[in-house]
Amino acid sequence: MKSAVIVFPGSNRERDMLSALEKITGQKPLAVWHAETELPKVDLVVLPGGFSYGDYLRTGAIAARAPIMADVKRKAEAGVHIMGVCNGFQMLCEAGLLPGILMRNNNLKFVCRHVKLETVNAKTAFTNQFKQGEVWRCPVAHGDGNYFTDADTLARLEGDNRVVFRYAEGTNPNGSLNDIAGIINSQGNVMGLMPHPENEIEDLNGGTEGRALFESLLEAVA
Repeated sequence: MKSAVIVFPGSNRERDMLSALEKITGQKPLAVWHAETELPKVDLVVLPGGFSYGDYLRTGAIAARAPIMADVKRKAEAGVHIMGVCNGFQMLCEAGLLPGILMRNNNLKFVCRHVKLETVNAKTAFTNQFKQGEVWRCPVAHGDGNYFTDADTLARLEGDNRVVFRYAEGTNPNGSLNDIAGIINSQGNVMGLMPHPENEIEDLNGGTEGRALFESLLEAVA
């Protein structure tokens, strides 16, 4: 599986993502600078976590308008798999590739800890190696992870089974509506999630439960 990770000023999880992709796919991913205007031919494009542009204006707002994002949108429309993690999820919402917005955590504090995630939809390109309803452990690290959208959009997300991950067992760290931790677009090829599966792929980091997400993408591409 060929992949690319876009690097923005203020990204701080791109190396973690590059390392995770290489270890699991066996292929070295490409790092693409935000000022580029065209992505290489790949199966997966990842927008990593961090604090792009220092979170000025709103989290992800400036990055969503970076030169490379025009091609990210074109690739998404063409069916290429796009994944945004944490700050990347915020960018996807700001760019209009996913609905809703990520607001300040309801306790107005930065959270950095492990949470429990429930796999709500195990039939997507990003989740096919999880069991339906499986609860797994994953770290979060964010100050603006409170997912919010209007009532009609929320009903469509739930009705169309586009909520893929939910905070489980009372571990919601930010106040997200319906405990939403990750959603997918209507086409099924763009996903955003707040937790960091790239930091849960080795026992030395505390567990390997995040590997199933990357292995799902390998299966989907194959």
